[in-house]
Order: sequence, then structure tokens, then C-alpha cells
Amino acid sequence: MAQRRARKRSADPERSLRTRFSGIVQMDEDMHYNKVEDVVGSHVEDAVTFWAQSISRNKDIMKIGCSLSEVCPHANSVFGNLDPKKIYGGLFSEDKCWYRCKVLKIISDEKCLVRYIDYGNTEILNRSDIVEIPLDLQFSSVAKKYRLWGLQIPSGQEVTQFDQGRTFLGSLIFEKEIKMRIKATYQDGTVIAQAEYGSVDIGEEVAKKGFAEKCKLTSSTNTCEEKKSDPGQLVLRNLKSPIPSWGHRSNQSAFTRPKGRLSGRMTLDLKNENDAGNHVTFPKENLAVGDFNLGSNVSLAKIKQDQKLIEENERLKTEKEVLLESYKVLESKVEQTAQELQQEKATTMDLTKHLESILKTHVGTRMENLAAKVEILKEIRRVNISVRFGNDLSDAMQVLDEECFTTPASLPELERIWAEYSLAQENIQTCENVSEGNILIAKRNEVQQKLNMAVEVFILEVDELPLNKRLKTLQDLSTSLEAVYGQAKEGTNSEETLKKFYDWKCDKREEFTNVRSETEVSLQRLVAWFQNTVKAFDLSVEESRTSEDTISSLDEILEKTESSVCKELEISLVEQGDADKEIILNTYSQVLQKIRSEERLIAAIQSKYEDSIEFKKQIIECLNKNPNVDHLLSIKKTLKNLKARLRWKLVEKNNLEESDDYDGSEIEKIKQEIAQLRNSVFQEIYREREEYEKLNSLVQKWFPELPLLYPEIGLLKYMNSGGLLTMSLERDLLDAEPMKELSSKRPLVCSEVNGQIILLKGYSVDVDTEARVIQRAAAYHRAWRKAKEESGLLPLIFLFLCKSDPMAYLMVPYYPRANLSAVQASVPLTSEEALKVMKGVAQGLHTLHKADIIHGSLHQNNVFALNREQGIVGDFDFTKSVLSVQNQKFETNEDGIPKVDQFHLDHNVKSLLYSLIYCRSSMTAEQVLNAECFLVPKGKSTPNPEKDTEYTQYKEKEELKMENLDKYKEKTRNDEANSD
Repeated sequence: MAQRRARKRSADPERSLRTRFSGIVQMDEDMHYNKVEDVVGSHVEDAVTFWAQSISRNKDIMKIGCSLSEVCPHANSVFGNLDPKKIYGGLFSEDKCWYRCKVLKIISDEKCLVRYIDYGNTEILNRSDIVEIPLDLQFSSVAKKYRLWGLQIPSGQEVTQFDQGRTFLGSLIFEKEIKMRIKATYQDGTVIAQAEYGSVDIGEEVAKKGFAEKCKLTSSTNTCEEKKSDPGQLVLRNLKSPIPSWGHRSNQSAFTRPKGRLSGRMTLDLKNENDAGNHVTFPKENLAVGDFNLGSNVSLAKIKQDQKLIEENERLKTEKEVLLESYKVLESKVEQTAQELQQEKATTMDLTKHLESILKTHVGTRMENLAAKVEILKEIRRVNISVRFGNDLSDAMQVLDEECFTTPASLPELERIWAEYSLAQENIQTCENVSEGNILIAKRNEVQQKLNMAVEVFILEVDELPLNKRLKTLQDLSTSLEAVYGQAKEGTNSEETLKKFYDWKCDKREEFTNVRSETEVSLQRLVAWFQNTVKAFDLSVEESRTSEDTISSLDEILEKTESSVCKELEISLVEQGDADKEIILNTYSQVLQKIRSEERLIAAIQSKYEDSIEFKKQIIECLNKNPNVDHLLSIKKTLKNLKARLRWKLVEKNNLEESDDYDGSEIEKIKQEIAQLRNSVFQEIYREREEYEKLNSLVQKWFPELPLLYPEIGLLKYMNSGGLLTMSLERDLLDAEPMKELSSKRPLVCSEVNGQIILLKGYSVDVDTEARVIQRAAAYHRAWRKAKEESGLLPLIFLFLCKSDPMAYLMVPYYPRANLSAVQASVPLTSEEALKVMKGVAQGLHTLHKADIIHGSLHQNNVFALNREQGIVGDFDFTKSVLSVQNQKFETNEDGIPKVDQFHLDHNVKSLLYSLIYCRSSMTAEQVLNAECFLVPKGKSTPNPEKDTEYTQYKEKEELKMENLDKYKEKTRNDEANSD
């Protein structure tokens, strides 16, 4: 406050104070004095010195971080002499991120002291964590070093107070936006400024707490008692009260810095980063270098002495705590040992009593146990133990070796000729020249004759082989082995494995034979002992025997007998070791591989046998004969005649309707004739399709030359369209009515074919788009034909091209008011109905995706709910190729499914149908099909009588509307006819 009142009394006392800092600071009166900067505190050195970043350089911090994260991981580590003026990249130990730094001191060959120039803190790094960075990152630091104006550290300040002062300043400026009013600048770049946080003068707060004092002015040139300590001097101290951690900031500021723990550690401050200076090193790992400055009057010896006292005090406290802990541990161990001794004493007494009791029955118990073991051994010897020694595997290998099937002698020749025949068929299929094709057909016929002979030989040879019997034997064998050994592991066929098994089996058999013999000998000795003992205890026997002769050997005999019996039981009962198991399992795998190999051979022979039988059956009809296309030509001729008659009747009808003497009965008669002719035309078209299918089958199996020999029948076009294209159908043959309300994108007309209401979807085509429409429609039709009603797709009936206009027409079924939008707008689906419809739609998309087809435009108007329970996908745009849809850059899932064809589900099934495209969580069609909601039994759904009644009423109204519409159309036609 006194310094503030002094500034009021003096016109410019601060200018007077600045003149007294001549030689220490540099001033630019016009540009820097009293200039205000907004900064954020980033690092604190002492109670009056800290580092801060300008808020205006926020974006620089972000750009530097991004650039370093890209460059540094691939940059070269430094080597040789390091330049203290150069900027490097340093890997900060706390967060393992890269920051710009300068080398302050080389500690050793491997370690260097660096300062992170954009934050102000320091750290000792390994050379491997320091890398070269490019020139575009070699620019001035973002952080500046600031010193509070008019303050200095008090002379002789204690270590604890020094640490508290630094912590207090950190609480005022750390990561807070403060205003710096610049007063002067040191030659080393330290900025002297007045710091304010809101209405708080930070310097006054520090001074009030006694952590700093006002500078004292004298008459000398260095009037301020605040002096700069030696730039190269390092001062060590432990921080008892750490400044606020960077990890506990209140918000995520963009002014980030390398994180570091300050508690119990020290950082280093160098006044001049370019000056290597003299550094004090300490061997203790728990101390780090402190970064603060002391005034000229602070005694370094005093600080070191205080530091040593603190360290000694801490060491003694630690030793005391360790001794107390050791004492408690020892005391606990003594108590535990006493308890254990007491328990051991009680256990020993119990054991003594138990031994005294069992000694009375020892011999009887021992004999009883031995007899029980002998009984078990008898049972084991009665049971077959072939599995333990791999006898079942030996038997299996014997079956495989003795009755092994080999490849029939005629099979290689048959396969060679068959491959030659297939190649001949492919050559004919790709041939485009009739003359060349005739030559290829002749060659094919020759090979066909050879193949026929080879097939007969092969069939006769296979008929003599007991394939089914051998296959049954192999299957029974593998089943029995799998029941014992389980699943076999993969391995290569090796004779060494089988040899190892035979050697192991012989060794085990020999060992078991020796153990069994030893058991029998020991039991015979025990029986002999009992016989002699009977005489010793028989009073009627006069022969004198001493007890030593009879009884003395009992212990030895019992010991030997028990040992032999237990050894045999162990071999018989104890599971085999890992080595034995590995040998058996490896052998089992080899045996199973041989079984599978022979089964595959038999399966291949049977498959080739079936193909040969089919070939022989077909070749009897087709050998040296060409298929007849006369029936197809006859149908086409009939179609041509019917279409001509139909057109003539249409002209006759139009003429009658336009004539003055209009005869309604005659018109009605002609209409009936036209309807009959239309039905006849479509019947012939369907017959034509059946004939095309027969020829297509012949082309695929036996006669690929048909499209080449008979190009006039258009068989190749039919095949390329997947059986969808017909050349016999024309637009003017149909009684079609335009569907104006649905023709926003393309012409749509409605008609009736064989009692079914159909839609004709018109596509404007040129040469390129015509081929594309046929190709896409064929792909769609093939995908539908694999599952048909189960495909979830709208079926395609016919595709035909207009002869007079550049139009292609696609005939599909018409489902009035069955699209999802119309259904939900009238009577929304129930939960059970929604599940059924949704499953069908998911199946439709899944069918398309399996065929590599992307729908690309799925919405409510092209999803149909047939009878409110079957969902199908329709309204497919066949003018777009798969490539054109992909070029729209739709995002895809991890499995490659385009997100444009995804379902989006939430927990409510009804809302699912409203949000096919717009919702939170995404699922592919296949995932939707596997969802649990589609597996809910029908019985679990709750019937809704109100909904059923509402739907019934709605359906009756719609049927009435359609009936009235038909009557109105008929009345309109009659009125027009009468008016004419």
C-alpha cells in the first residue's frame, strides 16, 4: 500500500524506478511499457517467478502438438554434441507425449537436462527420448518467463516458507487467465510485469502473505535488492506442499502442458538456458532439481544445512516407523508360534493315543487291506485292458492295412477324358464362328464317344467293389475310436509316429508282464507261509518247530506282497503320464486320418460313379443327335399368329367404337374375343419360357453350341437375362391403364394378366442403359429365384423391350395400398405383425447383399406388408449399376455392408418400422434376422380385439371402394360408347 501511495505522489515514479535498473533490463518505451497481455499460468518457479502462455497463441499450441505427434515417433534420436540453442523434441515421462525442448545441461553420456520451452518446466531425459525436429518447428517458445513487478524473495527465507510461497503463487495463477501489465524485460527474456486476476493484484497478495517483500531502492545503480542468482546454479529442495497438479484442472483448457508430479520432487530452473553453468549433483534418487530463484542475500550454505536437517529428520522418522513395524511383526509371529506349538502338542497326544489303539489290531487290519486289494486285482484281471496299451488302435491299423481301398484302375483315365470333354464343351461355348464351331462340335463328339466307353468300364469296375460295406466298416471304426479318445488333433501323416507307438507298446507289455509275474510269486510265498504256520500252531503235530523258523519272515513276505500288488494296481488303475498319452493320441490321430482319407476316396468314387450313371443315361438320348428347336419355333409361330389376330381385333374394336352405328353387343363380343386372345398369348408365352428353360438346361449340360447354331431363337439373350427377358411380349398387347399418382419417377401402368393385377414399370433406355437394365434385373431375378417366396423380394414376372420406343418394361405384381407408409397411416401394424413384416424385409436385404446387390434407396414406400404379415422389398431402380451406387460414397460397416441398406432399431418394434433409415443404433440385415425379437413364439403375443375389429372394418371399406371404382370405370366406358 505504501508503494501504491508513493506512485500517487510522484508524477512518474515507475519511470524513476526503471532508470535505476539500467544494465539489468531493456525497455522499449513506445511499444512495451504498460502493454497488457492476457496469459494463462503454466509453471511456477518461486513466489515471484513463473511461466505463462499467451491466450492469443492457443491455436499454436494445438498445431505444435499435432505436428510433433506426427513427426517425432519417426524422427532420429540425437547423437553427438547437442546444441543448447537448438530446439528438439522431447518425450515427456508422465504422459508419453512429445513437446518442444532445449538442452540445458548434459548430465552424462545418456542423460540430459531439458526445458520444455512451450510450458517452462524441466526434466532429465534419456538421449533416446530426444529427437531432431524439422525447421518449420524451430521457432520461438510459446511460454514466457514472468517476474512480479517490485517484489523479491526475502533474504534468509526458510525452505518451508519458500515452498509455501511457490505453492501460494501457483494457486493464484496456475491455469488461470490473468492480465500482465508489462513494466520491463530482462536481457535473458524474463518479463517484469504487474499481474492481475480479475480485481486481485497477485503481487500484493503474495506480499501480504509474507512470501515476498517489496524491492528496496538505494543510490547505487543496482538499487533493487532483488538480484538475479547465478544462471548456472542449481538449488535442490523437497516440496512438502505441492502446487496444484495439472491433472486436477477444473476444465479442459487448450493450454496443456507435460504433466508431472510435484510432491516429493523438485524441478530445475536456470536463469540463462544458453549458459551451461556449474551444476550440483546429488546421488539420492528421491530428490529432484528445484526450479526457483533466490535473492543475492539468500545463503546457499544455509539452504543446504536446512535441507540436510530435514533429510536426517525424515530418515530417522522412517527408521523409527520401520522398527515399530518390525516389532509388531515379530510380536505377532511369537504369538502365532505359541499357538502353533500348543496345537502341535495336542495333535501329538491325539496321535499317540491313536497309535496305541491301532497297534492292537495292526496285523488284522493289514491282512484285511491286502485281501481287499487282491480282490480288486482279480476283478481288473478279468476286465480287458487293451485300451491302456493301444490294442484297439493296433486292431484298427490292421483293418486299415488289410482291407484298404485303392483308387480304381479306370478312374485316372476316366478323369483325363472327362477333363478333355469339359474343355471341348467350354471351347464350343466361347466360339462365335459357326464354321469353327462345327469343327469343335465334331471333336467334342469324338471325345464324347471315348468318354462313354470310359464311363462303362468305370461303372463295371466300381460295381464289383463293396463300397458301401467298406464305408460302413470305416464309419463304425471311427465312431468307436472317437467314443474312447475324443476329438483328434491335427497332424501330418508320419510313419515315425506309428513306429514309436509299436516300440512303446512292446515296452509297456514287457513291463506289465514282469510286474504281474512278480505279484504271482509274492502271493505264492504268502500262501506257503500260511501253510507252514498251520503246522506250527497245530498241537497234534509232534514235529518240533521254533517260532523263529515259522514267524520271523512274515514281515518281509507281507511287505513284498503288498508292494507287488500295489505296483500292479498302479499300472492298471493310475492314469497314464503325459508322454504315454501323447504317443497314444498321436497314433489315434494317424489312424483317424487314414480312415478319413479312405472315406474321402470312397466318397469321390461314389460321386464319380453317380456322375457316370447320369452321363450314361443322358448320352443314350443325346449321342450323335442334335436337340430339336422345332417345338420352340412352332410356339413362336403360334405366338406371331395370335398377336396378329389380337392386334386386328383391337383395331376392329376401335373402329366400331368410333363408328356412327355403334353396336354395344358387337363391342362386348369383340372384348371377350380380345380377352381370350390375350389369355392365349400369355399361355403361349409361358409355354415359350418352359421351352427356353429346357434348351437352357441342355446348353448347360450337353449342348453349349445351341446359341451358336440357332441364333435366331434368341437363346443367348434369354440365358443372359436369367430367364426373365421375353421377345414375344409387347406393350400394345396389354389392356393397361396409366397410374398417374405413382408415375413421378417413371411411367407406370396397371393391367391384368391371367387374373393377376400387374404393374408395368417403364425405363427410358439407350444402348448402354438397356444392357445395364437387363444385367441388373437378371442378377436380381437370380437372387429371388434361389429362395422365391422366402427371399423377401418383390418377384419379377417378365422383362421386355419396346420395339417402337426406347423403353424397357418390367412386369411385377401390383399390391394396392400395401406399402408400409400406407399401412401405418391407416391401421398401424401390431407388434406381432410388425415382427413378421420386419423379418421379411431383413431377409430381402440379406438376399440382395448375398448376391452383391445394393438396394440404395430403402424407405417406407418400397417396403410392402402383404396381408399385414409378410414383408418384402421392392421398387428397385434397375437403371443404376452396383458401381454407380457405390460411387455415391455410402459409408460401410466393418463387414462391408453399406449403411444405406441398414436397419436402424430401437427398443420399440413399432417405431422400428417408422425409422428404417433414421434412428440411433444400426444393424445389418443378417443381424436383424438373428435378433431375438424374431424368435418370440406366437403364443406370447397378446391379442387386441379392438385392433382386429378396426382392421376388419378398414378392410371392408377398402374392398367396397375398389368395387365402386370398378363399377364407375365400367359405367364411364358404357357412357362413352353410347355417346359415340
